[in-house]
Amino acid sequence: MRIHRSSDPDFEEFLSQLDRTGEPDPAVERTVREVLAAVRKEGDRALLRFTRKFGGPTLVAAGIPVTAEETAAARSRVPAAVRTALRLAHRNVRAFARKGLRRSWSMRNAQGARVGERFDPFDRVGIYVPGGTAPLVSTAIMTVTLAAAAGVPEIVVTTPAGPDGRVNDALLCALDLAGATEIHRVGGAQAIAALAFGTDTIRPVRKVFGPGNAFVVEAKRQVFGRVAVDLLPGPSEILVIADRHANPDWIAADLLAQAEHGKGSLALLVSDSLSLLRAVERATRRQAEALSRAAHLGPVLASGTHLIHARSLAAAVEIANRFAPEHLTLAVRDPERWAPSVRTAGAIFLGEWSPVAAGDFVVGPSHELPTGGAGKAFPGLTVDMFQRRTSLVRLDRRSLARTAPVVAAIAAVEGLDAHARSATIRLG
Repeated sequence: MRIHRSSDPDFEEFLSQLDRTGEPDPAVERTVREVLAAVRKEGDRALLRFTRKFGGPTLVAAGIPVTAEETAAARSRVPAAVRTALRLAHRNVRAFARKGLRRSWSMRNAQGARVGERFDPFDRVGIYVPGGTAPLVSTAIMTVTLAAAAGVPEIVVTTPAGPDGRVNDALLCALDLAGATEIHRVGGAQAIAALAFGTDTIRPVRKVFGPGNAFVVEAKRQVFGRVAVDLLPGPSEILVIADRHANPDWIAADLLAQAEHGKGSLALLVSDSLSLLRAVERATRRQAEALSRAAHLGPVLASGTHLIHARSLAAAVEIANRFAPEHLTLAVRDPERWAPSVRTAGAIFLGEWSPVAAGDFVVGPSHELPTGGAGKAFPGLTVDMFQRRTSLVRLDRRSLARTAPVVAAIAAVEGLDAHARSATIRLG
């Protein structure tokens, strides 16, 4: 962790190095391709083999699904305070999602034809919920809830089990509350393969959602086309823009909150105040010593945390747009003034009283957001991604009579006389 000044001779080179791309690691790409091919050919047998090989439990095919009885028992063991927190988060996320649903519509065009769009939920989706070093109950709420709000009838979740073959109780509780209709205790690229291609135990889905490690994200990339996918989210990112009035302790806490996700995470502070940058550096080191995930924080603080001195707040915003962070915090006196200038962030948190952790867990929008610079072109997860769009067209004789000459003229340019005839033949 060091301070990079705009006056440094290598400042532009440093900013260029911050640019990320979504290109896969060749070794990861090869491994995932082998896994996908094996699961596609062998089904459950390969799914179980790779689960063991990559550190998961030894399972049999009949033990892949989590039963309703297991889920009910898990729910009963979850502390009441946790259940209450999950319900509150679920309520906010569901309400936010319902506001974003696309509605079917129709209109008459210039020639009198009736045209419109219809939006229907996918009939079966797959959602990957990571296990790893922590049971991500928030990811369950932030993904499955949207599918249920969209009206998806079959919501299939895959999530890694622990060494004992069990899925965390709180995670099962969250998945059940959010609306999962199937839960399977498998993870990794092999789980994405099962969702895309199907096995005897897991029927294939239409679209795959959810975050994961590099192998999961690469698997989603490789099955795209066979199924639809939402986005390719990678390690967590935060960029804070702060002025001299910001609280350095609060900023340090925000940086550490995202850094504790561990490997690959990035935490950036951009400010026009050198004194603030120095204060945040001291606060970050001090607070890190008291946190429990030191093993995850250390590498991120060493190579993934950067304090950047910009010439002005306007320059800070341009650095943010260039970086396209997953989370952007505007810790400035007038955040509403600067927010319209931010064009590439996955989510914007306005003001010092808006910690990113609130967005991660409870306030409403999904926390599955674009990373690795993808925010320049892609949004975060929204409820309408669980809806299929279908165009509707209805002409009568009168509207076709007005439309046919246009069809004929364009068909003549393109040399497609059968197109023209298919319209004019109806008019005699």
